[in-house]
Amino acid sequence: MEMTSFADIAPALERQAIELPSWAFGNSGTRFKVFGTPGTPRSPEEKIADAAKVHELTGLAPAVALHIPWDLVDDWAALRAYANGLGVELGTVNSNTFQDDEYKFGSLAHSDAAVRRKAIDHHLRCLEIMTATGSRDLKIWLADGTNYPGQDSLRARQDNLATSLQEIYAQLGDDQRLVLEYKFFEPAFYHTDVPDWGTSFAQVSALGPKAYTCLDTGHHAPGTNIEFIVMQLLRLGKLGSFDFNSRFYADDDLIVGAADPFQLFRILFEVINGGGLDVDSPVQFMLDQCHNVEDKIPGQIRSVLNVQEMTARALLVDRPALAAAQAAHDVLGANGVLMDAFYTDVRPALADWREGRGLPADPMKAYAESGHQEKLAAERVGGKQLSWSA
Repeated sequence: MEMTSFADIAPALERQAIELPSWAFGNSGTRFKVFGTPGTPRSPEEKIADAAKVHELTGLAPAVALHIPWDLVDDWAALRAYANGLGVELGTVNSNTFQDDEYKFGSLAHSDAAVRRKAIDHHLRCLEIMTATGSRDLKIWLADGTNYPGQDSLRARQDNLATSLQEIYAQLGDDQRLVLEYKFFEPAFYHTDVPDWGTSFAQVSALGPKAYTCLDTGHHAPGTNIEFIVMQLLRLGKLGSFDFNSRFYADDDLIVGAADPFQLFRILFEVINGGGLDVDSPVQFMLDQCHNVEDKIPGQIRSVLNVQEMTARALLVDRPALAAAQAAHDVLGANGVLMDAFYTDVRPALADWREGRGLPADPMKAYAESGHQEKLAAERVGGKQLSWSA
């Protein structure tokens, strides 16, 4: 069997871009404690500088996603200019309707019109920020749900959510999009208002062509065939973005590919099959991770490299051989084609590919040897370190 060559896949790899989340560079932790670490950013600018370092070493992360209000500044034009000066753009704007006291029983799906009004207005403010930063996507993740049967009307909450989203959608600019995330549980224990891809798809389909679903790889029940969902959303033209991460049990903020590299490979194989890496693809790749015990910049470097490595393996699949095996109902032969690509060690070829573009062959090693982490710890003394809540 003749494998696809690395030279054949290089053009597709050139197109790969992975947004970094600003919050990945702040302090985070368990539900019991948020841990501080030396060198943690104390301002949105320092978060952006850390993200720019990842892009400098990998060439894979040209944009930084913002979280509002965690990343609020007085001058958005100045923040945009600062980011551009470091070689990155400001990307997706993520809303936050899960920390204010008023949102105890929900936000966009809340039974109280006054609470819904506050949540809608927050999203309209996010759209204003997007205009100022040049951002395309407004990403919405809702903690809305209930803990007990009978606590609230499930149907009324869906109606409230639809009406709230319609008002936000109506204010999108010509080049702006709304992306609705889902999560099957947490923090609510009985039901979540957007628990699965089907609910997100139903809501965004009702909104119109500028609304999409966001698929977070950690937001599914154990055993879920995530690549099937990827295929279906691509088939339906409604996969707007990925939030890449990993989980072993309930939470979902570990480094992407850490729990199941083969799953990441299978997901990216379907992304490629569905045109998600094409020039005109609507799919935005992004990380959504927190680094609780590991250093944050190398944690993000490792993450984007994991995505790149599995993308390269997925691109190496011998598709003619796979199609022939599938047509012949050669079950093990078809599986073998996939496994041959998955077990291919692409790291040496990627190292050469990076060096050919003026990047370090081994970004992890380059960062460790640069002394940058120690430099940040020495320089960022005093002030308030940023975390989930600020």
